[in-house]
Amino acid sequence: MSFPTRTNAIDFDSARLQRFGFAAAHSPAPQPLNYEQLQRRLGLQLQTSLEADKILGMFFNSVQQFIPLNALNYKHLGTDLRLEFGERSRHNASYCMTHEGEQMGELVFHRDKRFTEEELSHLESLLASLLFPLRNALLYRNASLSALRDPLTGAGNRIAMEQSLTREGEIARRQQQPLSVLMLDIDHFKGINDTHGHATGDEVLRAVADAIKDRLRNIDQVFRFGGEEFLIVLTNTGRESAALVGERLRNAALQLTYPVDGRPVELTVSLGCSTLLPGESPDSLVRRADTALYAAKRQGRNRLEMAG
Repeated sequence: MSFPTRTNAIDFDSARLQRFGFAAAHSPAPQPLNYEQLQRRLGLQLQTSLEADKILGMFFNSVQQFIPLNALNYKHLGTDLRLEFGERSRHNASYCMTHEGEQMGELVFHRDKRFTEEELSHLESLLASLLFPLRNALLYRNASLSALRDPLTGAGNRIAMEQSLTREGEIARRQQQPLSVLMLDIDHFKGINDTHGHATGDEVLRAVADAIKDRLRNIDQVFRFGGEEFLIVLTNTGRESAALVGERLRNAALQLTYPVDGRPVELTVSLGCSTLLPGESPDSLVRRADTALYAAKRQGRNRLEMAG
Protein backbone atom coordinates (compact mmCIF):
# COMPACT_ATOMS: atom_id res chain seq x y z
CA MET A 1 0.00 0.00 0.00
CA SER A 2 1.38 3.40 -0.90
CA PHE A 3 0.71 6.48 1.17
CA PRO A 4 0.82 10.13 0.09
CA THR A 5 4.25 11.53 0.86
CA ARG A 6 5.74 14.98 0.80
CA THR A 7 9.53 15.19 0.66
CA ASN A 8 11.50 18.39 1.07
CA ALA A 9 15.09 19.47 1.42
CA ILE A 10 16.07 22.41 3.61
CA ASP A 11 19.19 24.46 3.05
CA PHE A 12 19.77 26.11 6.40
CA ASP A 13 22.30 28.53 4.96
CA SER A 14 19.52 30.11 2.87
CA ALA A 15 17.20 29.99 5.85
CA ARG A 16 19.76 31.87 7.91
CA LEU A 17 19.95 34.62 5.28
CA GLN A 18 16.18 34.96 5.44
CA ARG A 19 16.30 35.39 9.19
CA PHE A 20 18.81 38.20 8.71
CA GLY A 21 16.37 40.01 6.41
CA PHE A 22 17.60 38.86 2.98
CA ALA A 23 14.38 36.99 2.17
CA ALA A 24 13.37 36.22 -1.39
CA ALA A 25 10.42 38.06 -2.87
CA HIS A 26 8.16 35.02 -2.59
CA SER A 27 8.93 34.38 1.11
CA PRO A 28 5.83 33.60 3.21
CA ALA A 29 4.29 36.19 5.45
CA PRO A 30 5.58 36.43 9.03
CA GLN A 31 4.36 33.62 11.24
CA PRO A 32 1.79 34.15 13.98
CA LEU A 33 3.16 35.24 17.31
CA ASN A 34 2.54 31.88 18.97
CA TYR A 35 4.97 30.23 16.55
CA GLU A 36 7.56 32.91 17.17
CA GLN A 37 7.21 32.26 20.88
CA LEU A 38 7.59 28.55 20.28
CA GLN A 39 10.72 29.16 18.21
CA ARG A 40 12.30 31.16 21.00
CA ARG A 41 11.37 28.55 23.57
CA LEU A 42 12.73 25.73 21.42
CA GLY A 43 15.94 27.67 20.86
CA LEU A 44 16.55 27.60 24.62
CA GLN A 45 15.04 24.22 25.46
CA LEU A 46 16.85 22.18 22.82
CA GLN A 47 20.24 23.41 24.01
CA THR A 48 19.77 21.74 27.42
CA SER A 49 20.86 18.28 26.19
CA LEU A 50 23.50 16.62 24.03
CA GLU A 51 21.50 13.42 23.54
CA ALA A 52 19.73 13.13 20.18
CA ASP A 53 16.78 11.16 21.54
CA LYS A 54 16.02 13.76 24.22
CA ILE A 55 16.40 16.67 21.80
CA LEU A 56 14.09 15.13 19.20
CA GLY A 57 11.62 14.06 21.90
CA MET A 58 11.41 17.63 23.23
CA PHE A 59 11.03 18.96 19.70
CA PHE A 60 8.23 16.50 18.88
CA ASN A 61 6.31 17.21 22.10
CA SER A 62 6.57 20.98 21.66
CA VAL A 63 5.56 21.04 17.99
CA GLN A 64 2.57 18.81 18.77
CA GLN A 65 1.08 21.64 20.82
CA PHE A 66 0.59 23.71 17.66
CA ILE A 67 0.52 21.23 14.78
CA PRO A 68 -1.33 17.93 15.29
CA LEU A 69 1.14 15.07 14.76
CA ASN A 70 0.92 11.31 15.27
CA ALA A 71 4.60 10.44 14.97
CA LEU A 72 8.11 11.64 14.22
CA ASN A 73 10.73 9.34 12.72
CA TYR A 74 14.40 10.22 12.43
CA LYS A 75 17.29 8.41 10.78
CA HIS A 76 20.91 9.37 10.27
CA LEU A 77 22.63 6.89 8.00
CA GLY A 78 26.13 8.14 8.82
CA THR A 79 25.83 6.89 12.40
CA ASP A 80 23.05 4.33 11.89
CA LEU A 81 20.95 6.30 14.39
CA ARG A 82 17.20 5.65 14.14
CA LEU A 83 14.58 7.10 16.50
CA GLU A 84 10.80 6.90 16.50
CA PHE A 85 8.21 8.81 18.54
CA GLY A 86 4.50 7.99 18.33
CA GLU A 87 2.78 5.75 15.78
CA ARG A 88 3.01 6.15 12.01
CA SER A 89 -0.06 7.33 10.09
CA ARG A 90 -1.34 7.60 6.54
CA HIS A 91 0.09 11.00 5.58
CA ASN A 92 3.63 12.20 6.08
CA ALA A 93 6.00 15.03 5.33
CA SER A 94 9.72 14.27 5.00
CA TYR A 95 12.64 16.65 5.42
CA CYS A 96 16.29 15.93 4.58
CA MET A 97 18.33 18.32 6.70
CA THR A 98 21.66 19.65 5.46
CA HIS A 99 24.06 22.35 6.61
CA GLU A 100 27.09 23.46 4.60
CA GLY A 101 26.97 20.18 2.69
CA GLU A 102 26.80 18.08 5.86
CA GLN A 103 23.96 15.57 6.06
CA MET A 104 22.05 16.01 9.31
CA GLY A 105 19.56 13.19 8.82
CA GLU A 106 15.98 12.78 7.68
CA LEU A 107 12.88 13.64 9.72
CA VAL A 108 9.45 12.29 8.78
CA PHE A 109 6.30 13.72 10.38
CA HIS A 110 3.18 11.50 10.35
CA ARG A 111 -0.49 12.16 10.88
CA ASP A 112 -3.95 11.01 9.73
CA LYS A 113 -4.80 13.92 7.42
CA ARG A 114 -2.83 15.89 4.85
CA PHE A 115 -0.65 18.78 5.95
CA THR A 116 -1.73 22.22 4.81
CA GLU A 117 0.75 24.53 3.13
CA GLU A 118 0.60 26.80 6.16
CA GLU A 119 1.40 23.93 8.50
CA LEU A 120 4.32 22.85 6.33
CA SER A 121 5.62 26.40 6.34
CA HIS A 122 5.44 26.44 10.15
CA LEU A 123 7.21 23.08 10.37
CA GLU A 124 10.03 24.29 8.14
CA SER A 125 10.46 27.39 10.25
CA LEU A 126 10.52 25.40 13.50
CA LEU A 127 13.08 22.97 12.08
CA ALA A 128 15.59 25.82 12.04
CA SER A 129 15.54 25.72 15.85
CA LEU A 130 16.54 22.06 15.73
CA LEU A 131 19.57 22.37 13.47
CA PHE A 132 22.41 23.32 15.79
CA PRO A 133 21.26 21.34 18.87
CA LEU A 134 20.93 18.25 16.68
CA ARG A 135 24.30 18.86 15.03
CA ASN A 136 25.95 19.16 18.45
CA ALA A 137 24.25 15.96 19.57
CA LEU A 138 25.54 14.08 16.52
CA LEU A 139 29.07 15.36 17.10
CA TYR A 140 28.86 14.34 20.76
CA ARG A 141 27.54 10.90 19.81
CA ASN A 142 30.35 10.36 17.31
CA ALA A 143 32.94 11.40 19.89
CA SER A 144 31.42 9.10 22.52
CA LEU A 145 31.34 6.15 20.14
CA SER A 146 34.91 6.79 19.04
CA ALA A 147 36.07 6.79 22.65
CA LEU A 148 34.55 3.33 23.13
CA ARG A 149 35.61 1.77 19.82
CA ASP A 150 38.81 0.06 18.72
CA PRO A 151 39.95 2.20 15.75
CA LEU A 152 41.39 -0.75 13.79
CA THR A 153 38.55 -3.28 13.91
CA GLY A 154 35.52 -1.17 14.85
CA ALA A 155 34.84 -3.52 17.78
CA GLY A 156 34.32 -2.11 21.25
CA ASN A 157 37.45 -1.37 23.29
CA ARG A 158 38.31 -2.47 26.84
CA ILE A 159 36.49 0.48 28.44
CA ALA A 160 33.29 -0.36 26.53
CA MET A 161 33.75 -4.04 27.41
CA GLU A 162 33.94 -3.38 31.14
CA GLN A 163 30.87 -1.14 31.02
CA SER A 164 28.93 -3.74 29.04
CA LEU A 165 29.87 -6.64 31.31
CA THR A 166 28.83 -4.71 34.41
CA ARG A 167 25.53 -3.70 32.83
CA GLU A 168 24.73 -7.12 31.34
CA GLY A 169 25.67 -8.88 34.57
CA GLU A 170 23.25 -6.71 36.55
CA ILE A 171 20.47 -7.31 34.02
CA ALA A 172 21.09 -11.06 34.03
CA ARG A 173 20.85 -11.22 37.84
CA ARG A 174 17.85 -8.93 38.06
CA GLN A 175 15.86 -10.69 35.35
CA GLN A 176 17.26 -14.15 36.15
CA GLN A 177 18.50 -14.62 32.61
CA PRO A 178 21.64 -16.48 31.47
CA LEU A 179 24.70 -14.59 30.27
CA SER A 180 27.63 -16.13 28.40
CA VAL A 181 30.89 -14.90 26.94
CA LEU A 182 33.25 -16.25 24.29
CA MET A 183 36.96 -15.49 24.26
CA LEU A 184 38.27 -15.86 20.70
CA ASP A 185 41.91 -15.87 19.63
CA ILE A 186 43.36 -16.04 16.09
CA ASP A 187 45.68 -19.02 15.89
CA HIS A 188 49.34 -18.44 14.95
CA PHE A 189 48.73 -14.73 14.46
CA LYS A 190 52.34 -13.84 15.27
CA GLY A 191 53.40 -15.99 12.30
CA ILE A 192 51.11 -13.99 10.01
CA ASN A 193 52.71 -10.74 11.17
CA ASP A 194 56.25 -12.13 10.92
CA THR A 195 55.75 -13.69 7.48
CA HIS A 196 53.49 -11.17 5.76
CA GLY A 197 53.96 -7.95 7.72
CA HIS A 198 51.87 -5.98 10.17
CA ALA A 199 49.74 -4.39 7.44
CA THR A 200 48.52 -7.85 6.46
CA GLY A 201 48.02 -8.67 10.12
CA ASP A 202 45.80 -5.61 10.49
CA GLU A 203 43.72 -6.68 7.49
CA VAL A 204 43.31 -10.14 8.99
CA LEU A 205 42.14 -8.62 12.29
CA ARG A 206 39.57 -6.52 10.46
CA ALA A 207 38.37 -9.51 8.42
CA VAL A 208 37.93 -11.67 11.52
CA ALA A 209 36.13 -8.88 13.40
CA ASP A 210 33.73 -8.39 10.48
CA ALA A 211 33.10 -12.13 10.24
CA ILE A 212 32.23 -12.23 13.94
CA LYS A 213 29.83 -9.27 13.72
CA ASP A 214 28.07 -10.70 10.67
CA ARG A 215 27.18 -13.90 12.52
CA LEU A 216 25.81 -12.47 15.75
CA ARG A 217 22.46 -11.08 16.80
CA ASN A 218 21.95 -7.35 17.11
CA ILE A 219 21.90 -7.62 20.90
CA ASP A 220 25.27 -9.42 21.07
CA GLN A 221 28.45 -7.36 21.44
CA VAL A 222 32.03 -7.76 20.21
CA PHE A 223 35.07 -6.24 21.93
CA ARG A 224 38.75 -6.32 21.10
CA PHE A 225 40.26 -7.73 24.27
CA GLY A 226 43.83 -7.16 23.18
CA GLY A 227 46.18 -8.11 20.35
CA GLU A 228 44.44 -10.84 18.36
CA GLU A 229 41.85 -11.67 21.06
CA PHE A 230 38.16 -10.75 20.96
CA LEU A 231 35.52 -11.07 23.66
CA ILE A 232 31.91 -11.72 22.58
CA VAL A 233 29.13 -10.99 25.10
CA LEU A 234 26.04 -13.12 24.46
CA THR A 235 22.98 -11.64 26.15
CA ASN A 236 20.31 -14.02 27.48
CA THR A 237 22.29 -17.01 26.21
CA GLY A 238 22.88 -20.20 28.15
CA ARG A 239 25.79 -22.62 28.02
CA GLU A 240 24.58 -24.86 25.18
CA SER A 241 23.46 -21.99 22.95
CA ALA A 242 26.74 -20.17 23.54
CA ALA A 243 28.63 -23.29 22.46
CA LEU A 244 26.65 -23.35 19.21
CA VAL A 245 27.51 -19.70 18.59
CA GLY A 246 31.18 -20.44 19.26
CA GLU A 247 31.19 -23.29 16.74
CA ARG A 248 29.53 -21.03 14.19
CA LEU A 249 32.28 -18.45 14.63
CA ARG A 250 35.00 -21.09 14.44
CA ASN A 251 33.60 -22.38 11.13
CA ALA A 252 33.27 -18.82 9.83
CA ALA A 253 37.00 -18.30 10.37
CA LEU A 254 37.75 -21.48 8.42
CA GLN A 255 35.89 -20.02 5.44
CA LEU A 256 38.05 -16.89 5.47
CA THR A 257 40.94 -17.16 3.02
CA TYR A 258 42.84 -13.90 3.00
CA PRO A 259 44.94 -13.61 -0.19
CA VAL A 260 48.52 -12.29 0.03
CA ASP A 261 50.70 -12.15 -3.09
CA GLY A 262 48.26 -14.43 -4.85
CA ARG A 263 48.36 -17.08 -2.13
CA PRO A 264 45.66 -17.53 0.52
CA VAL A 265 46.45 -17.13 4.20
CA GLU A 266 44.36 -19.76 5.92
CA LEU A 267 42.90 -18.79 9.28
CA THR A 268 41.71 -20.73 12.30
CA VAL A 269 40.55 -19.53 15.70
CA SER A 270 40.38 -21.04 19.17
CA LEU A 271 37.62 -20.18 21.63
CA GLY A 272 36.83 -20.46 25.33
CA CYS A 273 33.28 -20.18 26.60
CA SER A 274 31.89 -19.46 30.08
CA THR A 275 28.40 -18.85 31.45
CA LEU A 276 27.69 -16.61 34.43
CA LEU A 277 27.38 -18.48 37.73
CA PRO A 278 25.16 -17.35 40.63
CA GLY A 279 26.91 -14.55 42.47
CA GLU A 280 29.84 -14.50 40.01
CA SER A 281 31.57 -11.23 39.11
CA PRO A 282 32.16 -10.12 35.49
CA ASP A 283 35.93 -10.42 36.04
CA SER A 284 35.56 -14.04 37.09
CA LEU A 285 33.33 -14.77 34.10
CA VAL A 286 36.00 -13.43 31.73
CA ARG A 287 38.84 -15.23 33.53
CA ARG A 288 37.07 -18.57 33.18
CA ALA A 289 36.54 -17.98 29.46
CA ASP A 290 40.21 -17.05 29.11
CA THR A 291 41.27 -20.22 30.93
CA ALA A 292 39.07 -22.30 28.62
CA LEU A 293 40.63 -20.56 25.62
CA TYR A 294 44.13 -21.54 26.68
CA ALA A 295 42.93 -25.10 27.22
CA ALA A 296 41.71 -25.07 23.59
CA LYS A 297 45.13 -23.88 22.44
CA ARG A 298 46.96 -26.56 24.46
CA GLN A 299 44.77 -29.22 22.89
CA GLY A 300 45.70 -28.33 19.31
CA ARG A 301 43.89 -25.06 18.49
CA ASN A 302 41.00 -24.60 16.04
CA ARG A 303 38.55 -25.75 18.69
CA LEU A 304 36.12 -24.57 21.36
CA GLU A 305 36.49 -25.40 25.05
CA MET A 306 33.85 -24.87 27.70
CA ALA A 307 34.74 -23.53 31.15
CA GLY A 308 34.01 -25.81 34.05
